[in-house]
Amino acid sequence: MDLPRVFTIRESGHRIHNPLTDDKLAALGRALNPEPGSRVLDLASGSGEMLCTWARDHGVTGTGVDISTQFTAAARARAVELGVADRVEFVHGDAAGHVAEEPVDIAACLGATWIGDGVAGTIELLDRSLRPGGMLLIGEPYWLRRPRDRATIEACWAREESDFRLLPDLIAHFAELGWDLVEMMLADPDSWDRYQAAQWLAIRRWLDRNPDDELAPELRAELSTEPIRYTRYARSHLGWGVFALMRR
Repeated sequence: MDLPRVFTIRESGHRIHNPLTDDKLAALGRALNPEPGSRVLDLASGSGEMLCTWARDHGVTGTGVDISTQFTAAARARAVELGVADRVEFVHGDAAGHVAEEPVDIAACLGATWIGDGVAGTIELLDRSLRPGGMLLIGEPYWLRRPRDRATIEACWAREESDFRLLPDLIAHFAELGWDLVEMMLADPDSWDRYQAAQWLAIRRWLDRNPDDELAPELRAELSTEPIRYTRYARSHLGWGVFALMRR
């Protein structure tokens, strides 16, 4: 059980596997200001940057679950680096269906709502681990404007226009599901650029080291096309944010 190798190569330069920068992730932590000792469950936790830095900065404790062996190892190393390995743990496993043994104060899934087959299912999954009065964190893309054609939809990593919503419609969807939006942190064009461009650099460096690898043709083609596709379509059409929710 692991992520495809092409994905870990592409994101090998990331500590945060979504379009939030270090500053934005830290600002979100300051805005929410969790009490020391708050328990956090982070599903699809990637390299563990949220849990590790919030444990350092706010004294939270918690568990991250991720399907990638490489990212889980990086998260454990980051916890040691920041001196919080006694407060957070990282489990290699499938986050889909994972429920905490004891209720948590914050349950999060930042950018992997496929684990619940979409926003509604992921909220329902996270809610199963949440204590009464606790908070959910959902990371999700949204349309900055409606895509004009199928080429734009596919260039924004969607199958159909309905895969994502406009930002007001996404917020309305949270309300329809019975949740109040109490905070949000949105990516901006620069933070999107940092996320995407880091992938291009990671791919290029990998190609230089591994020209004869079986994945080299696929990644060479990706590096030749993705910067154009991103700047032509996704940069002007796709947003991304983390949304803090509390049950009504």
